[in-house]
This record gives sequence, C-alpha cells and structure tokens, in this order.
Amino acid sequence: MSIPSAKKGKIIILSAPSGAGKTTIVQECLKRISTLEFSVSATTRPKRDHEISGRDYYFMTAEKFQYYIDKGSFLEWEEVYPGRYYGTFLSEVQRIITHGHSAVFDVDVMGGLNIKKHYGAEALALFIMPPSVEVLQQRLIARGTETLVEVEKRMAKVEQELAMAPQFDQIILNDNLPDAIDQTLSCIHNFLQINA
Repeated sequence: MSIPSAKKGKIIILSAPSGAGKTTIVQECLKRISTLEFSVSATTRPKRDHEISGRDYYFMTAEKFQYYIDKGSFLEWEEVYPGRYYGTFLSEVQRIITHGHSAVFDVDVMGGLNIKKHYGAEALALFIMPPSVEVLQQRLIARGTETLVEVEKRMAKVEQELAMAPQFDQIILNDNLPDAIDQTLSCIHNFLQINA
C-alpha cells in the first residue's frame, strides 16, 4: 500500500514599487491565513532599525551574496540598484511548500515576474498599484527609512515597474489600505480554494 504524498503548498507573490504598501498587506495576509508562510529573501541593503535578520531578510555582504550566486543557491536574484542585491533562496521555498504551506513573497517587480515564470500556474502573482506616482513619493519620504537620494533612486524605477503591472495575474489598487487587504485576501482565498 502506498502512502499518499503530503499536499504541496503553492506560491503567492506580492510585488510593487517601493512604498506601495505590499509589506503591510503581506503582514496582514500572514496573520489571517494560517497556511501561509513568509519566504525570507536575501539582501545586501543595510538593515533598518526595526528589522531582524532571518525574519525580515537575510542580510549579508555583497561578497557573501556573490558566493550564493556562484553556488546556484538562488531561485532568482537581481541587482535592483547599483551594488544592492536581492534574491530568493530555492531552499527556503522548498522548505515551505514541502511542509504543505504556501510561500508568500514580498519582492520587487522583476523578482515577482521571475518567480511567476518559474512556478507558472502554481503561483499567484499580485501587483499592488499605488494611487499615483506622487502619493508613492510622499509615502517613501514619510516612512523615513531612506535618504532623499535613495528615494530618488527608487522613484527613477517607478515608471518602468508600473509598466510591468499587466504581466501579473491581478492588479490591486492600494488607495484605501483595508480595501486593498480585503481584495488581496479574496484573491489568495480563491487561488488556494479556501472558503472565505
């Protein structure tokens, strides 16, 4: 008699330009759907005061990041800004989905599309759309985690990122956070076939 294999989890991707609110929405989804588990990305960017290595990101040097690139450890990686790398460990995703949970990604737009390309129909890719470029810039300045130079770097990519929105499975407008959270939860429930 064969033992049935455990049900594998799926992939949930939330992408957006910086400041669109994807991290806040991801955190709410994790609180409300018990079968979701956050996939921790690696980055070479400096740790912010409230962040914890291993929970928010795996923070590392560019040399260490390069070591993992050379080893083939990443499902996807990108130099998002000059000298600023982000990547997804394949081992992290495998660990989550083989335990029957669904891996949730809070990633930049290119990273989201690369993950979707890899997993196809097993992945739901959601694009969190800011109400406007001006609002996005105000949010980035207001959160106070970057210098004005860093805000300008992030803003320089926005038009390019917004142009990629139609490549995602669903676009969710975040002009009202509770509504955006509800829409995101509804998309995830439908994808995972959970009765909301």
